[in-house]
Amino acid sequence: MTVSYTLKVANSRFGGFSKLLFRWKGSIYKLLYKEFIVFVVLYTMLSLVYRWLLTEEQKRLYTKVAQYCNRSTDLIPMSFVLGFYVTMIVNRWWAQYTSIPLPDQLMCVISSNVHGKDERGRILRRTLVRYANLSAVLILRSVSTRVLKRFPTMDHVVEAGFMTQDERKKFESLHSDFNKYWIPCVWFTNLAAQARRDGRIHDDVALRLLMDELNLYRAKCSMLFHYDWISIPLVYTQVVTIAVYSFFAFCLIGRQFLEPLEPGQEGDLDMYVPLSTLLQFFFYAGWLKVAEQIINPFGEDDDDFETNKLIDRNLQVSLLSVDDMYQNLPPAVKDKYWNESVAQPPYTMATAAETLKPSFLGSTFDM
Repeated sequence: MTVSYTLKVANSRFGGFSKLLFRWKGSIYKLLYKEFIVFVVLYTMLSLVYRWLLTEEQKRLYTKVAQYCNRSTDLIPMSFVLGFYVTMIVNRWWAQYTSIPLPDQLMCVISSNVHGKDERGRILRRTLVRYANLSAVLILRSVSTRVLKRFPTMDHVVEAGFMTQDERKKFESLHSDFNKYWIPCVWFTNLAAQARRDGRIHDDVALRLLMDELNLYRAKCSMLFHYDWISIPLVYTQVVTIAVYSFFAFCLIGRQFLEPLEPGQEGDLDMYVPLSTLLQFFFYAGWLKVAEQIINPFGEDDDDFETNKLIDRNLQVSLLSVDDMYQNLPPAVKDKYWNESVAQPPYTMATAAETLKPSFLGSTFDM
């Protein structure tokens, strides 16, 4: 389930974000704790070996190696590499969400332009919107593990009511080496053309509007297919991963406490726990894990898209729009402000103070 905390940050207040730090589900702690434990264990093992098992000569050699590793960490541009990569991933993540096909515009056009209160008219409207939902289900089965687990076979799609047995036979009789999510869209166009010939769609303008909305809907299905097919170039993901892992491999050795090479030389403070290095690991490795989680938001992570809920919502509201709501209007009456020149909706006691604020007329109004 998507972790939402929007209400918690509706108003800016002292320590507002700090309340979010103690949540576990969807948190960076849940995402990173295993890698963090491995890093701490490896660091502790190296520290114990250096302190208790190495001879003086071996410690001198280790000190030189550690100093070299510590200098090498400055040569890896972690902030630049990770920042640019995560920015690209986040932009792609949001673009994938906006590419999920929603039937809202299409169902409004169907409801207003496919006419007939009889059974035939009702069948036409419900079938058209069902074809649109079927196309979305087929493409989401191809890209989302949650949807595929819900509808693992076409039998499950038929059982759920998105497709009839006759439609399934037609669908499976059309052989193609490629994904066939587009077939219900072609059925939609043919059925709409038939409805125009039968007079259920009154003019070509209405038919054109219906086809335009369908093409926008189909284009979003196509974009989901292409986002699934074309990933972030593997070489870039490998570069970022190697950069992070090699950085902390150097840190394991180079950030250890070291005894002075020369007698009498002042050494570094022995902190035992490398707090700054652990914070660095938490930030950089956490950044990488964020990218790992959202690079494909159609999985089953805490913050991945709830595609099954979207399928339920889309089918329910689209059928309601084209069937129960078809020509089912409340009476048109005079509104509350019919005889008033200026409409002023009332305020509750909780918002009464807002009436005292002057209206914004432009920043130069009082000059």
